[in-house]
Amino acid sequence: MVKAGAQARGKTTGKSPFACSECGWTTPRWIGRCGECQAWGTVAEVGAPKAARITAGPVSSPAMPIAKVSAVEAESRPTGIGELDRVLGGGVVPGAVILLAGEPGVGKSTLLLEVAAQSARQGHRTLYVSGEESAAQVRLRAGRTDALVDELFLAAETDLGAVVGQVDAVDPVFLVIDSVQTMAHPEVDGAPGGVTQVREVTGALVRLAKERNIAVVLVGHVTKDGAIAGPRMLEHLVDVVLAFDGDRHSGFRMVRATKNRFGPSDEVGCFDMVDTGIIEVSDPSGLFVSEHAEPVAGTCVTVMMEGRRPLLAEVQALVGPSAAPQPRRTTSGLESSRVAMVLAVLQNRAGLKLTDQEVYVATVGGVKITEPVADLAVAISVASSVMDRPIHPGLIAIGEVGLAGEVRRVGGLEKRLAEAARLGFTKAIIPADVPNRSKDSKPMDMQAKYGLRTFAAGDIQAALLAAGLA
Repeated sequence: MVKAGAQARGKTTGKSPFACSECGWTTPRWIGRCGECQAWGTVAEVGAPKAARITAGPVSSPAMPIAKVSAVEAESRPTGIGELDRVLGGGVVPGAVILLAGEPGVGKSTLLLEVAAQSARQGHRTLYVSGEESAAQVRLRAGRTDALVDELFLAAETDLGAVVGQVDAVDPVFLVIDSVQTMAHPEVDGAPGGVTQVREVTGALVRLAKERNIAVVLVGHVTKDGAIAGPRMLEHLVDVVLAFDGDRHSGFRMVRATKNRFGPSDEVGCFDMVDTGIIEVSDPSGLFVSEHAEPVAGTCVTVMMEGRRPLLAEVQALVGPSAAPQPRRTTSGLESSRVAMVLAVLQNRAGLKLTDQEVYVATVGGVKITEPVADLAVAISVASSVMDRPIHPGLIAIGEVGLAGEVRRVGGLEKRLAEAARLGFTKAIIPADVPNRSKDSKPMDMQAKYGLRTFAAGDIQAALLAAGLA
């Protein structure tokens, strides 16, 4: 009975040639869905484990006190692209393996070709291996983006053995693999891009990077849900994981670090796709704020945080009467659930009648705001549109709105206010429960320090009053 129960759960005591790459669950036969973690497509055939006694073998180098280990070889090297260096924590570390993932057409290959060219311009021999395009196609793009450099070598390979041969011949210090899903390990069964192939190919490239002290960048695909394609182990094997995303209808792109063993894991780099390639944007705040000749009703500016970087974002609202029994609620760049909550608070706590009104709320420039800091800006822009009364053009609103109508504090307030003051804003509506202390335990006087006058609002009605809408 015990054996039958174990087999029913997939944890057999005998040979189990199939295992889940996510959690290690085993089963004697192939199934499409893991019986332990319920993940699809993660069960693959593996060899049966052999019980063997481990004997001592030769060591690569003797162990020594950690203080005596030289850190010179692990010092980062700037890539020549400031925004990417910002995300990486100063540059590329020799021997590091970086995984760059993003949707098709977002510009991953264009960005890495520019990175490879910058590395070659600094005198570092660089090898760019393409598994998705021919060498002539990559050469054509390199001519368009001014990436023709003598120290940049190009190869088109899909066999991992051939890639290693190219590395032996070129002897680079920087290697780009575009992409890891197109590479095939000659000694591993399965089609390229499969779970087993991706895992073994990545493991072999990691060993190659560590043994030869080569910085390696891998291009990774993503699923339709935005997750990195392949086994979860792929992210554990590499040293740095970067997500490259952006709106398809806009040239603005962002590189986010989700894992970084050599620097911060919450930094963001900003880029812009142009006809000649991709360029870095060192000051992107102005991209998400529109310029109006005269004040317009239904607009309000807030300050969001992308990693450690404060960015100004404008929220626009348009409210009008509806003849339909269920008025439309449309959002763009904001979470529809949070906008619906703010509308309910405005109706029940501030007395705005919105039951028979259509409401459209959107951000400027295609930026997406996921943090609740935009709640107050949404409320003010909607109220401004309902009353057809524009707010002061130098006013920003920062705060989360609760169901009771209270305005809650948000993190990094002083950094947000400093960014707003730098761009010329003179007034700010902030939560009333913010401690009047800065990091150095001194009173936070934004008007004396930055010339920014703040209005503390305890609830939504006080915020509307400060904005001149009550």
